[in-house]
Amino acid sequence: MPTPEYFTARADALGMDAPRAPLSALEDGAAFARRHIGPDAAEIETMLSGLGAHSLAALIDETVPASIRMRRPLNLPEPLTEQQALATLRKMADANVVAQPMIGMGYHGTHTPPVILRNVLENPGWYTAYTPYQAEISQGRLEALLTFQQMTMDLTGFDLANASLLDEATAAAEAMTMARRLSKSKADGFFVDADTHPQTIAVLRTRAEPLGLRVIVGEPGALAPAELFGALLSYPGSSGAVRDWRGAIAALHEAGALAIMATDLLALTLLTPPAALGADAAIGSAQRFGVPMGFGGPHAAFFATREAHKRACPGRIIGVSRDAEGRPALRMALQTREQHIRRDKATSNICTAQALLAVMAACYAVWHGPEGLTRIARRTSRLAAIAAEGLRRAGVTAPTTGFFDTVTVQGVDAAAIADRAEAEGLLLRRVSDDRLAFSFDETTTRAHVEALWRAFGVSADIDALDAGVGDAIPEALRRRAPFLTHPVFHAGRSETQMLRWLRRLQGRDIALDRAMIPLGSCTMKLNATAEMIPITWPGFADIHPFAPAAHTLGYRRLFAGLVSQLREITGFDAVSLQPNAGSQGEYAGLLAIRSWHRSRGAGGRDICLIPGSAHGTNPASAVMAGMTVVLVACDERGDIDLRDLRAKAEAHAERLAALMVTYPSTHGVFEAGIVEVCEIVHAHGGQVYMDGANLNALVGLARPADIGADVCHMNLHKTFCIPHGGGGPGAGPIGVKAHLAPFLPSHPVEAPNAADGAVGGAHGGGAVAAAPWGSALILPISWAYVAMMGAAGLKRATEVAILNANHIARRLSTHFPVVYVGESGRVAHECILDLREIRARTGLGVEDVAKRLVDYGFHAPTMSWPVPETLMIEPTESESLAELDRFCEAMIAIRDEIAAVERGEIAALDSPLRHAPHTEEAIIGERWDRPYPRRLGALPAAADGVDKYWPPVARVDNAAGDRVLVCGCPPPEAYAEAAE
Repeated sequence: MPTPEYFTARADALGMDAPRAPLSALEDGAAFARRHIGPDAAEIETMLSGLGAHSLAALIDETVPASIRMRRPLNLPEPLTEQQALATLRKMADANVVAQPMIGMGYHGTHTPPVILRNVLENPGWYTAYTPYQAEISQGRLEALLTFQQMTMDLTGFDLANASLLDEATAAAEAMTMARRLSKSKADGFFVDADTHPQTIAVLRTRAEPLGLRVIVGEPGALAPAELFGALLSYPGSSGAVRDWRGAIAALHEAGALAIMATDLLALTLLTPPAALGADAAIGSAQRFGVPMGFGGPHAAFFATREAHKRACPGRIIGVSRDAEGRPALRMALQTREQHIRRDKATSNICTAQALLAVMAACYAVWHGPEGLTRIARRTSRLAAIAAEGLRRAGVTAPTTGFFDTVTVQGVDAAAIADRAEAEGLLLRRVSDDRLAFSFDETTTRAHVEALWRAFGVSADIDALDAGVGDAIPEALRRRAPFLTHPVFHAGRSETQMLRWLRRLQGRDIALDRAMIPLGSCTMKLNATAEMIPITWPGFADIHPFAPAAHTLGYRRLFAGLVSQLREITGFDAVSLQPNAGSQGEYAGLLAIRSWHRSRGAGGRDICLIPGSAHGTNPASAVMAGMTVVLVACDERGDIDLRDLRAKAEAHAERLAALMVTYPSTHGVFEAGIVEVCEIVHAHGGQVYMDGANLNALVGLARPADIGADVCHMNLHKTFCIPHGGGGPGAGPIGVKAHLAPFLPSHPVEAPNAADGAVGGAHGGGAVAAAPWGSALILPISWAYVAMMGAAGLKRATEVAILNANHIARRLSTHFPVVYVGESGRVAHECILDLREIRARTGLGVEDVAKRLVDYGFHAPTMSWPVPETLMIEPTESESLAELDRFCEAMIAIRDEIAAVERGEIAALDSPLRHAPHTEEAIIGERWDRPYPRRLGALPAAADGVDKYWPPVARVDNAAGDRVLVCGCPPPEAYAEAAE
């Protein structure tokens, strides 16, 4: 607790004894920045004193090279208060028109159950969690994601599913490349059913071209299996048609090609599952399972396939293993690790998911159960059938007789009818001048059907039609197989049960609301409540991504404002908001560089130089963009070796396309030679791609474009406060210099408009995400952060992030060597601790330290990256001195426990580190055969016993789970057996 003297000093500083003060002195425009930044002035002075720096400005001068420093403050408006920012965002939301969405195309209205809205989407215990790499403190969200996998497996009929992908179009692209790897055919063609959503076709074309694959879009009759390695078959189609694809699938298999089905989970409650039709995989979006449309995202895509394809399956898979005490325990499995190890041999650059949205979809399935989902599906389909029959009887031609929720009509004045429908509050899809389509969903009512008829000039009786009209589901494709039979889908019928299930899962995790998450490079920023509030407002949440421009003026105002903010902060001339993850930003940036070279007749430039310290996604992204990776060495300081860079640039001068560089470096330092690095690449005809993973150390101090970068992606889920959500959502907009602006991502539905960050110009590099603005719903978060921080607040945040990291490095350097420092001995916003000698002497390593930190109530730092047997720590600016020191004391106490092993007082195998983490059951159990007291295991000296976190499982055996992969919910008996 603070001392009385502290409160006296604070009162003096605030002038609380003054009888009066001018109004201007009492208005506080920087209140948000002070609350976002953890250390106060006194704590900052304490840390600076320990570092031997006489001021924060002096520390920054020692740390950040003068050659890259900004010479002026950021040109941003004065900061807004929380109330002002929310009022401004409310006006933006109110400027959007919330209409009944009948456009379809993979986006549908849905009701988010209030119990899920309040206790998941609006709950920091869920949205502030990190990716569950540390299984022992992630069992709750792992269980929720396992439930998502089980839901997907049940509905698609497959025996393997992943824990979500970025969107439906991305999932289709990942399925295409999986088919290429698995197919026995040597052909280069990938067939796409012409009745597939246009945004999916666009992303497929984008992904196929650099890889030399041909996307062949056609009607079913044009299918030529001998020319194909795979095909994407829509079920239902974008038009609504439900086709029986069994014959086409058999023909594909005979030719050695794979069949992928794009489908709809709600439809699959009524339709024969894709696996039963013979398909090899199924993809789609889980958006309509309780996740708002949000003008296009974020939404969880699903991906299901056969277990035989498990090592080729993209994304994360949650698997079931055992812990050290023999109980079932969950963890991420297989390629979760392998993709990062493979680097340029990786099968995908996807390193994230849409975990928070997948959790919501799983909870939606738990809440409704199979009976509730079936009821929603039947009602949706009945409304579609009734509406279609009413139009047919009035002479409107609706050629498709088999459909689920979408009806297409032809021979009509599409524009006139759509305009009349819009006046009725309905949004229809204009397919062509004489074709219209309209979709039904959970939110559609009888009144909407009647309004639709009025738009067509038709009058009909719903009840009369309901009594005489049959369903539109083809009899041969009706579902017979049961689904969602696991008890978890039958245990949430009352809100009391659901609340307790959600509370139990949340309590099994460590999220940012419980303790600091000191992950290096991952920048676990505070997600302020004021930033989060607007995302559930209907004016943002309930907007279809292809709504008319006149309906989305508020969103466009938001985009224009955010683009303006990001341009000023980074120095770039243009920004695309479309990439919906950092990996997608990398890919889009490299595609822009590739397209620019080709536009200048330099299509042979295909070499991408990448330092050995780069993120694992960098080489994977380069290969996906059609480039060849050439590694550049790092010197003994961890910096890019300029001699090796110069030699590689000269050797590949005719083919040099780009250099990918992270700045500050992945080694946690500001490389003094970064300007020269950029100059070398430019001198040899290449472009500089800067990975924005560490932008939190630059904002307000330096700008990537001024340093020399031509393109940079900005992780909004890192520097700009969008939540990690347990492994997604994310957003990775890219900024580019003017010459690359025409090559920003484009979109097949939305017309280009560079002013609001929508899409590229005439030479647009193709769509990289399904929605024009990517994950639009979460963009208000970043806008609010910048608007409330202002120029001075953003700069201060960067400075304090650097200060906090240097404080930790100083306190821990005498216990664990710091691997890399800058020329002045300072680190950037993160530091790397070296445990290699400890490992060699004792056998204890980073995993043991990570697991022991759980006993102290902390998430572990980043382990063994970018240097094996190291811990990379990034505290961010929002952690107070007390929390920083609490973490340091825990690390020092763990070092003392290691020292006991070094002195021979206890064997490594018997030490608390090797047995960590300690579960409550282990501590209170009757048997205790460990050579240290129970209290030391449960409550080590530096741990805070007031809010003790008890890990739900002991150390998880990853290898055991990989030997027998189980990616669905285990039966309850499994837990009972383990407890015996």
